[in-house]
Amino acid sequence: MIHLIVGNTRAGKTTYSMELKRKTNGIVFSIDKWNKTLFLDDKKENDGLEWFLERIDRAEKMIMELVQQLENSNIDSILDLGLSKYEHREKFRKFANLNDYELKTHFLNIPKDIRLHRVMKRNTEKGNTFEFEVSKEHFDFMEKWFEKPTEKEMIGGIIIKK
Repeated sequence: MIHLIVGNTRAGKTTYSMELKRKTNGIVFSIDKWNKTLFLDDKKENDGLEWFLERIDRAEKMIMELVQQLENSNIDSILDLGLSKYEHREKFRKFANLNDYELKTHFLNIPKDIRLHRVMKRNTEKGNTFEFEVSKEHFDFMEKWFEKPTEKEMIGGIIIKK
């Protein structure tokens, strides 16, 4: 099974993914960790969103290959990849459908004020799931960037409200 973990900035996607890993014995793919490990050291001051999106796309090609291996071994894949846009989520739904893989969407629908508080706290505490600092400017950008899953996307899915 493929689990799509969806939520806006600091909704708790990585923490939720780790809880789901314990329940399913699945493998978590967290794009924040991939970005930090593979790309952030190479980022220049003027590299923007397109720079990140191109690298995320390359990483996801590798992730999809690994998901296929896990599916062949009957191991769940937990995709903590941001999935902020409908088309991004649709890419994985089409991938699952094409390969006859079961897919479940988990939407962490957490209010903005709670998430903003988490951002500020995480930036200061730098706890277990911290990969990089998120500025207020970045948080505000992601508020506009994020597309909430449609009712159709959530059929058979799970909505988390905390």
